Amino acid sequence: MADSLASQIITAIGGPENVRSLTHCATRLRFELADASKVDQNALEHMKGVLGAVPQSGDRFQVVIGGGVATVYENIMHLPEMANAGAASASGEGQKSNADVKAEARSKARGKVAWLDSFFEYLADSFRPILGVLLGASIIIALVNLLISLNVIPNDEASAGWVFVKAIWKGVFYFLPIMVAYNAAKKLKVDPWLGGAIMAILMTPQFTSLIDAKTTTCVENAALGTKSCTANIFGIPMALSDYSGNVFVPLLMAAVLALVYHGLKKIIPESVQLVFVPFFCMIIVGVLTAFIIGPIGVWVGNGLGVGLAWMNTHAPFIFAIIIPLLYPFLVPLGLHWPLNALMLMNIQTLGYDFIQGPMGVWNFACFGATAGVLFIAVRDKDKDMRQTALGALAAGLLGGVSEPSLYGIHLRYKLVYKRMLVGCGLGGVVIAVLGWLFPSVTAAGQTVHGVTTTAFAFTSLLTIPVFDQMWVYAVSIAVSFLTSFFLIITFDYRTPEQKAEVLARAAADQKAAAPAVEAKEAAPAATTATATATATKTEAPAAAAAATTVVNAPVAGHVIALDETGDPVFASRALGEGVGIQPTDSEVVAPVSGVLQTVAETGHAFGIKTDDGVEVLVHVGIDTVKMNGEGFAVKVKADERVNAGDPLVSVDFAKVKDAGYSTTTLMTVLNTAALTSVTPKTGIDVKAGDEVIDIQR
Repeated sequence: MADSLASQIITAIGGPENVRSLTHCATRLRFELADASKVDQNALEHMKGVLGAVPQSGDRFQVVIGGGVATVYENIMHLPEMANAGAASASGEGQKSNADVKAEARSKARGKVAWLDSFFEYLADSFRPILGVLLGASIIIALVNLLISLNVIPNDEASAGWVFVKAIWKGVFYFLPIMVAYNAAKKLKVDPWLGGAIMAILMTPQFTSLIDAKTTTCVENAALGTKSCTANIFGIPMALSDYSGNVFVPLLMAAVLALVYHGLKKIIPESVQLVFVPFFCMIIVGVLTAFIIGPIGVWVGNGLGVGLAWMNTHAPFIFAIIIPLLYPFLVPLGLHWPLNALMLMNIQTLGYDFIQGPMGVWNFACFGATAGVLFIAVRDKDKDMRQTALGALAAGLLGGVSEPSLYGIHLRYKLVYKRMLVGCGLGGVVIAVLGWLFPSVTAAGQTVHGVTTTAFAFTSLLTIPVFDQMWVYAVSIAVSFLTSFFLIITFDYRTPEQKAEVLARAAADQKAAAPAVEAKEAAPAATTATATATATKTEAPAAAAAATTVVNAPVAGHVIALDETGDPVFASRALGEGVGIQPTDSEVVAPVSGVLQTVAETGHAFGIKTDDGVEVLVHVGIDTVKMNGEGFAVKVKADERVNAGDPLVSVDFAKVKDAGYSTTTLMTVLNTAALTSVTPKTGIDVKAGDEVIDIQR
């Protein structure tokens, strides 16, 4: 029986002994490894069930699974060989938890600004474990809003049924500070239950009832329509706030708790730490949070929210465009977590959020690009990419999760970003214009330019109903999705080399399947045989007239074998059999007659398909794509017809050499596997147009 996916992943990652720790987020397995060089990345990327493999700094490695990551994680952790994974070495240390090992390993793999790395990891790990419940709650909100808009259920908050339904999702956001405090404390190696318990102090009925105490004084702010209250606690003033849904307070509190907690563990004897460390922490940090940390956290969150709200009000065009253009760069680096925190803070303080609308524009531009990749994968019979793109698209459209698309496709094929950013920008313009012309009106009667929502929602198809001015949001995300989609299918997402590799692999698969097809069709009826013979007789002259038997040199120079070119991809024949030519002239011409299927924007590569189906790739220089077209004067366009000898590009090979790149021009027959033989002629000096490859059909 074949190994399970879990077993295959552990084998490719270097074996259980190479795993120092393993955690997972919404879509990815996160490995801390003893030696990242042992990873078989190629095996992972082509593994069924894996959407992508992403090496990171140090010995960290991520394997993108998608929505089923939790199941794969559990299967891995239950493998017999994983029983001792992550155990300490023979240095005498006892076995540590995954969280401990992960924290230690990450501390050795920081970037140049270690505190900044730690800060963003702290934010990310405080939110990742609760993404599932946030997603579940957002879908409940979306379905309820949809049913209300369709008049299936009444919008009657006085009814017991409505109150119950609201409680299902409201509980997630009301008690969100406790969940964040738990995760943040755990990240800082503090008893997580202690962090949750201290945050819960500020959310008890006893604490919230202080606003009605006789010693409490409140001041109305007529301009803002708010009320600020101060309680008198043993003669000390305490500012009171509603901490439900707040995320900044638990993040600040956990940081202070970590200092107190680890400080107490150093001075309190180990034998009584179980009792007295929590005792002193709850008193010290609980009091500090109520009097100082809580009000500061509320002030910081309110300040950031008001600042962004001001920008959204006074410069809505800039805001609506810059958000979708920033997100494609923030998400892969994990720098989007502060904005997620601000969304939650906006809902808690303003009663609505205005960031998620523009964010949805980016998400659907991302999903549109993935849909374009899926379209091309189906067209080109690319089985691996079809599987990857289909899973990523489902995760995006139904769950609003962009990571499978980013890590499985977009970051592996950098041309995707060029197409996708156009979709982000155009969608941003649309939501900016429509949001200004058709503003939202909040529950408080405030007019807001832009798309708003009162719920924290993962921007997917299912959550469209949670947005006010829903049609504005729907039009905007449709524009971004379709723009990215059509740009991808029009201009492709691969370099000529990557496309050629896929086509060659597909041709090889087709040739391997051909014997079975031929055997199935080997016994036709007599009438069918007669008809076939007649058709063959009729078509034979045309086929013979158009047959391609040779491929000419695209440039004058010395012909060498692919093994001597110094390019491992071409030398492996993954792109077919061919030759390398060390050029002595600057003019590169068409080696065969046919249609230009691909013309690289940088002028370094050309793909030609002859009338009888021979596919030839001309690649000028090695790694010259990095020159971004400097020194290349392209003379043709894609989809043009050329004859053998027609000029393709003039190249300043001196400039190529000065840039540090090889001038060797490579030429291969991409569909070599579909031909009887492709024989290169090497070790000779040729002029452009001389025969250098013989072909037998």
